[in-house]
Amino acid sequence: MKPGLTAFFILLFALLCVLGILANGFIVLVLSREWMRSGRLLPSDMILISLGASRFCLQWVGMVRNFYFFLHLVEYCRGTAWQFFGLHWDFLNSATFWFGTWLSVLFCVKIATFTHPTFLWLKWRFPGSVPWLLLGSLLVAFIVTLLFFWGNYSMYQGFFIRKFSGNMTYEQWSRRLEIYYFLPLKFITLSIPCSIFLISIALLITFLRRHTRRMWHNAHSLQDSSTQALTSALRSIISFLVLYVMSFVSLVVDAALFLSSDSDWYWPWQILTYLGTSVHSFILILSNLRLRRVFRQLLLLARGFWVA
Repeated sequence: MKPGLTAFFILLFALLCVLGILANGFIVLVLSREWMRSGRLLPSDMILISLGASRFCLQWVGMVRNFYFFLHLVEYCRGTAWQFFGLHWDFLNSATFWFGTWLSVLFCVKIATFTHPTFLWLKWRFPGSVPWLLLGSLLVAFIVTLLFFWGNYSMYQGFFIRKFSGNMTYEQWSRRLEIYYFLPLKFITLSIPCSIFLISIALLITFLRRHTRRMWHNAHSLQDSSTQALTSALRSIISFLVLYVMSFVSLVVDAALFLSSDSDWYWPWQILTYLGTSVHSFILILSNLRLRRVFRQLLLLARGFWVA
């Protein structure tokens, strides 16, 4: 890849991370202020604060990690930076996926109105269980991090020992470890929250489509405000689905390919990996009434400042 094109993708990646950091920091600050003011948190706010905080930290770790990997490749592989960054990134990535999953489940039980007994029980129990689910997600993320840390530590030790069975080189041995340990581990640990996410989103989309069709037939017009609100919600949910699945696929494929920093596809692939955590944060801001109101106030203040 030409140096100019590489520089373009690096700048685009940095811009994406900075925007994601600002958006997630905004979500955490606004909802934390509301928490301090009212003295309590709604289940949706608990999940949004947790998701925003994990994405905020994940974007920082991802940006520093990728630039360190790009600028100091040899030191990154030989030193403890690999384990240090991996420890934080694996924990935050796992927690982020679980928080995103609980957000989709909450959307489903709040909006959909299925009459199945299991769904009614879940609709009644889920909001009160949110704090425990968030704590459980952190525990699961901690266990997943330990499993990844064991693999990273083994690879780090193998880099210095250089003695493997079957006269394998370090590159061959590390590649086998990536294929037969890291790839299945990442696929399994991400597939569980992703499966729950897909089920809840599928139920929610089914309900919204049926409800929108019913309202359209009753109103005989797409200009009806309620119909437009449901259509907007459906688009928001579908975008959430696309971005979530995109993140899942990019992480699994990344574990299988392991692109080096000198690869032509390294920076475009990093952009694809972090696209969901950045773009979806802005979708959350625009779809939440309180966040959207504060965001508009900030835009008006910024506009007045530049005009003055």
